[in-house]
Amino acid sequence: MSEHAPSPAEEAAPAPPPAIERANRMSFANMLRSLLPLVVICLVIVGWQTFRSGPDVGVRTVDPSSTVQLAAARASYQVLVPTGLAEDYLTTSARTDAGDAGEGDPVTLQIGYLTPSEEFAGFVVSDDRGADPVADVLDGAEEQGTVDLGGEAWTRSTTVRGETALSREADGVTVLVTGSAPDEELRTVAESVRPYSG
Repeated sequence: MSEHAPSPAEEAAPAPPPAIERANRMSFANMLRSLLPLVVICLVIVGWQTFRSGPDVGVRTVDPSSTVQLAAARASYQVLVPTGLAEDYLTTSARTDAGDAGEGDPVTLQIGYLTPSEEFAGFVVSDDRGADPVADVLDGAEEQGTVDLGGEAWTRSTTVRGETALSREADGVTVLVTGSAPDEELRTVAESVRPYSG
């Protein structure tokens, strides 16, 4: 019985299954080419958000006018407020307890600022020396003498937190400026304090 040579059809290797063909096509280079457009789109989006975001991202500013008006309407004293501060002093908070005050009750007004150095400056005016916003700053503070600001003598103190406090009292009313801001910025706020004129 004679031997015969295998035919070309017999010599051909079997075709690989479709799953193996797909795996072969998913090479690292192909995956990189597929992901590149996605990466570029993500970078563009992040860049655009960064461009749109100014230095004050996350800083919520408020209009203190209604809070000041309420305090002035209920207080039995002439309410004082910082006036004419530059635009880079951003008002970030305004609070008063005047809403709960009856006739003759003490009234406290607080206004908070983000200063140009991106630190905090707080202003308080109150006819209650024991009010939390006043006592929290002045109780335990160490007086460092007086400074003349805007024609008024202010007491300069160092609080128990190590921050500067500028305060003055007249006719039972305490005016206070304090915070983490540098002394120069706290003095700017104090010098701007004027009687509220409505």
